[in-house]
Amino acid sequence: MMRDDVVVIGLGYVGLPLALKLAQFCDVIGFDVSIDRVKELSNGEDRTQVARKDKLLTSSLHLTSDVNKISDRSIYIVAVPTPVDRENKPDLSALRTACKIIGPALKKNAIVVFESTVYPGVTETVCKLELEMASGLICGDDFFLGYSPERINPGDSVHSIEKITKIVAGQTPAVSKKLAKLYGTINDNNIFVARDIRTAEAAKVIENAQRDINIAFVNEISMICNKIGLSTSDVLAAAKTKWNFLDFTPGLVGGHCIGVDPYYLAHLSEKIGHHPKVILAGRRLNDEMANFVAEQIHGKLRFKSSKILLLGLTFKAGVPDLRNSGSAELFKILKLKGHNVDVYDPLASPTEAKKVYNIKLLKNLEKIGPYNCIIGSVPHDTFESLTGKILLSLSSHMGLIADLSGMWRKIKLPNTICRWEL
Repeated sequence: MMRDDVVVIGLGYVGLPLALKLAQFCDVIGFDVSIDRVKELSNGEDRTQVARKDKLLTSSLHLTSDVNKISDRSIYIVAVPTPVDRENKPDLSALRTACKIIGPALKKNAIVVFESTVYPGVTETVCKLELEMASGLICGDDFFLGYSPERINPGDSVHSIEKITKIVAGQTPAVSKKLAKLYGTINDNNIFVARDIRTAEAAKVIENAQRDINIAFVNEISMICNKIGLSTSDVLAAAKTKWNFLDFTPGLVGGHCIGVDPYYLAHLSEKIGHHPKVILAGRRLNDEMANFVAEQIHGKLRFKSSKILLLGLTFKAGVPDLRNSGSAELFKILKLKGHNVDVYDPLASPTEAKKVYNIKLLKNLEKIGPYNCIIGSVPHDTFESLTGKILLSLSSHMGLIADLSGMWRKIKLPNTICRWEL
């Protein structure tokens, strides 16, 4: 049986694992505009830590940054970032660029599938127009569109790409069937065929908006508990004994999805004349969490200019991803309040931290301190395994331990140490 020939555009957190998995069943080219990224992957190195070296070096995946090598393929899958701009409006520039790259390469009856998160209508308006202009072809006659929203959760080995339900939608029933068959090869046919492309786009954008709202709720509960002297962790532990209580925990919200996708939904809502209340309220509250945490810590410190150690800079535990880091925002606010803040994160790239946030990371935790405050911001395994002895060695007398995720709750510390949790 003839194997599908596929091009995956964008080799980041989403595109790379997808391309590697598809390459086990199809003839796949992985394309990225970054020459450095392609060289890095060709040498078996992946800064996102999505793929191991042996996987990269033994895969049949063809890597390239040459647009001339992606012509005349049957299926193009676009997995490029869709962030927001400074005004929190959708930034579709990477998506437009991808369409301009694909357009000249399209052959008759090719399918272009988008995995990038967008608001309903983008695939069949913005992307369609860009592809037609770049190719000179007619969408629906010469080539066809599809949408299959990504559900990659970086650092999550339980919900990996071959274990999750994949949504697919095509411009025609035949395209939907083709996409269901393609993606079904990598997840044992665990496929949900959406009614149409706009439905699939909407399903994706509300997934993260819903999570954002739920986190905002427990973040507000944390604010209330702090004001009345209750432990948020204890309150949630009690509440979770009810069978239908949703298990969310408070914290800084960052990353490329949860901190971004609600704005896409809000943008569409405003375009059609509906002012979103709940969506934007949740987003505003989560955006305020770094300031809330900074205020709490600042109010508990004994010195106006304290020495602080911030543990964790990535947006979540177990990943090197620095996009929309809540810890970086916390760092900035504490600095503005006059504190001296050192940051350590063994997973983050020192080069990227300096470039994106102008933060110089500590190389290790040796020969540093003592600190007036230690903040456990991201619960990496490295930080969860810290002992009371190590924390005390890093802390000054009467120092503050601020544990944002409760990872040190069970560690016994002397009464001379002040403790605070979200």
